[in-house]
Amino acid sequence: QVQLVESGGGLVQAGGSLRLSCAASRSIFSINAMGWYRQAPGKQRELVARITSGSSTNYADSVKGRFTISRDNAKKTVYLQMNSLKPEDTAVYYCNAIPSYITWGQGTQVTVSS
Repeated sequence: QVQLVESGGGLVQAGGSLRLSCAASRSIFSINAMGWYRQAPGKQRELVARITSGSSTNYADSVKGRFTISRDNAKKTVYLQMNSLKPEDTAVYYCNAIPSYITWGQGTQVTVSS
């Protein structure tokens, strides 16, 4: 079973940027679609960005134009570049396959101050 470790979160002011990383313990080459999810306090976990093995991407409307997902199969890592951050982006961010059949990692906290 592959394990996922997210990192790169932190506290940033509105308008700032962060780059999240998701390191897998084993190859993700065979996983067709990987995604970044987030869960804000009191809300359900939601998928915000998706990337296929062919590097096709899709984004939730709330992050479109601001977030960019990428993957490096050789490094077994998925990235999320987040620009123009807003307070409503505050959440714990997780990566997983789509559908999310991998055991969830600990996530990385992103806090955006106004």
